[in-house]
Order: sequence, then structure tokens, then C-alpha cells
Amino acid sequence: MRPQSIVLFEKVYLAAIVLGVINTVMSWSLVTQAASDPALQKTGVASGLLVGALIIGILIPLLLWYFIARRASNVAKWIYVVLLAFGVLGFLRGLSVPNAPGGLTLVIGALSLALQVWAGVLLFKPDAKAWLESKGADAPVDSTTID
Repeated sequence: MRPQSIVLFEKVYLAAIVLGVINTVMSWSLVTQAASDPALQKTGVASGLLVGALIIGILIPLLLWYFIARRASNVAKWIYVVLLAFGVLGFLRGLSVPNAPGGLTLVIGALSLALQVWAGVLLFKPDAKAWLESKGADAPVDSTTID
């Protein structure tokens, strides 16, 4: 049986992924504008690069969710933590860019990032740590871990 922290991780992390997809749809004009850059179009990979980046941008988080929440992979947990650290640094750096998107796109991005950080914190709760370290073996579940 999966511990409460892992169950909550799953819900929070999937919510962050959904918000990320919504944010991508909302800022689609910026994505297509970047793909229409003449220098990028000269390479002939503009549209393929756009589609590939979108697929990878959804596939990697879903794979991490699966391996952490369903397969109890401690390695996937650490890959997630490293990618999350890069995401936080990238978000903070992006705040200093003068022409960076703002408004609702920024708010949804910040909310998605906050959910990802919360999901990361949940992976370090005692019940989640024990479950991941045991590779998902039925470890005793402390029902008081999440209040």
C-alpha cells in the first residue's frame, strides 16, 4: 500500500503537469513566434523542434510521475529533484528578463512551480522516504504524517 505522502505527491504533481499544459496552450502564440524565427527556419527544424519539445516536455514529467508514484523509484525521485532545482533557478532567472511573459501566464507558471516544489517536499516525508527506499515494499504507514 502506498503511503499518504506518495498519494498526495501524485495528486499535486499531476495538477502541476496539467497547469503546465494549460500554460503552454495559453502562451502558444509565444511558442509559435519563437519557432518562426528566420534563423531557426533556415535550419529547417523549426516545426519539428517545436513538436518534439512539446512531446518531451510532457513525456518526461509523466515518466517521472510513473516511476516515482507507481514504481517506487528512488532514482527517479532524485532525477525529479535535480530537474526541479533547475526549474526553480530557470524561473527565477526568467523573472529578470525584461520581455518575459507576465500576467496570467506568469501566475500560472508560478503556481505550477509551487505545486512542483510541494510535490518534491512530499518525497522527503518519512513515510515516502521509507517506501521509496524499500522499492515500494509494504512498509508500515504512519497515518499522522500528513495533517
